[in-house]
Amino acid sequence: MTIIRQPSLFGIQELYDMEPTQKYEAIISAIDLDRIYHAINKQSRLGAPVELNYAGMIISFFIRYIERIPTIKDLIKRLNDDFIFKMNCGFLVSDSTPSEAAYSRLVTKLSESDILEKSFESVTLAAVTEGFIVDEVIAIDATHFEARDKAPAKKEEKSETTPKKRGRKSKEEREQYLKDQAEKEANLPLYEKKIEAQLDVPLDILRAEVPIAPKWGVKKNADGKNEYWFGYKAHLAVGASSQYILQSLFSSGSLNDGKAAIALLKGMDQRLPLTSASYQTLDAGYDFEPIYEQIHRMCQQSVIAYNKRNEGEMIGFDKDFAPTCLREHSYKYDSFDPKYETLKYTRPKECSDCPLANEGICQKVYKIKITTDLRRYTAPARGSKAWKNIFKQRTAVERVNAYLKEFYQLNNVRYRTGKRAKVHFDMVALIYNASKLAADRIQAELIQQQQAHNFCF
Repeated sequence: MTIIRQPSLFGIQELYDMEPTQKYEAIISAIDLDRIYHAINKQSRLGAPVELNYAGMIISFFIRYIERIPTIKDLIKRLNDDFIFKMNCGFLVSDSTPSEAAYSRLVTKLSESDILEKSFESVTLAAVTEGFIVDEVIAIDATHFEARDKAPAKKEEKSETTPKKRGRKSKEEREQYLKDQAEKEANLPLYEKKIEAQLDVPLDILRAEVPIAPKWGVKKNADGKNEYWFGYKAHLAVGASSQYILQSLFSSGSLNDGKAAIALLKGMDQRLPLTSASYQTLDAGYDFEPIYEQIHRMCQQSVIAYNKRNEGEMIGFDKDFAPTCLREHSYKYDSFDPKYETLKYTRPKECSDCPLANEGICQKVYKIKITTDLRRYTAPARGSKAWKNIFKQRTAVERVNAYLKEFYQLNNVRYRTGKRAKVHFDMVALIYNASKLAADRIQAELIQQQQAHNFCF
């Protein structure tokens, strides 16, 4: 009898347990270093010659995140004390170790270019084309991290307010007031307008106009009390099964989570060939009609927790908006017809012995088009077992948030200003996806070798 050995799983933890040389090579090979080198290298022959080993600096800058080295000062000390580590970073023994100022100039060059974003997209696209990202469910969420900048002192400015005129405005005054309000709203920055203003804005503009300066943010904790921090937010779209970061967005801490969702959704739709994606799952903080509309435009289904906003009870429907019979028993979700975008509900089981069942009063089947209200009617229907199973997969993005903070130093921002802090965020996202891709490639190679071995026997 032939014994077939099952291949062992190879993940990020096994990747990081490898020898440094193999580990660095596997992760760095997933990133196009030549592209980054040409983006930051001197473009002109004029001026002083470049004396630094920029290739080694870039590799060592990446390895700092892989080895969880907290500061550039500690990285320089490691380069000076460990010549094997220095050679693994791409430096020659004869090369002088770059100074902190040299690394600071490197960060400045990276902040003035979008090369890290492009590298992140190329790594993610490689994972898609190689078949490692085949997620049906995508989870979106945000996490916060503090800035290194000092929070500004709060100044209480007492503005002289003119007393309001008592009574109702005249018709002319109201028309002028509405005109002024419309003009004021039209002149607001994109991310201070309502979310629906983003629906028809191109993706490049959406990403370019995101506020990135450190700001005060607030969030309710488990006890329902407000927690404040001064810093930034990381907005992530993550594959529920693969746990790759499919799209990322860096913003000020004051930006509402829902205002970053459309940029993430459009990024996945326009920049990644995610043919397997069918569902977008988000928490109640994203329960806004424009987000449902954007997901519907992508021909996908939204699984978003409902946030009841002082809404009255719908007569004839339960809390999940399923129709009810005369005795207020909820109809059971049966199926979804994608051609006509219709939800089908069947008669509840309590109707089997109901005296009204044969009176012709209660319907046997209810059909509701989801386009009547995209926020209330989703496929699968709210409250159904299928809906709950999809929504449970939203925890994938929370796990990735925890990985980035615990293992990839997302919380350890060492740069002031949002422009330089964004370099830190882009590096964290890039190294995470590159590590995932390296681990998946090794796993695929091990499986292929095992299959070849089993075939021989």
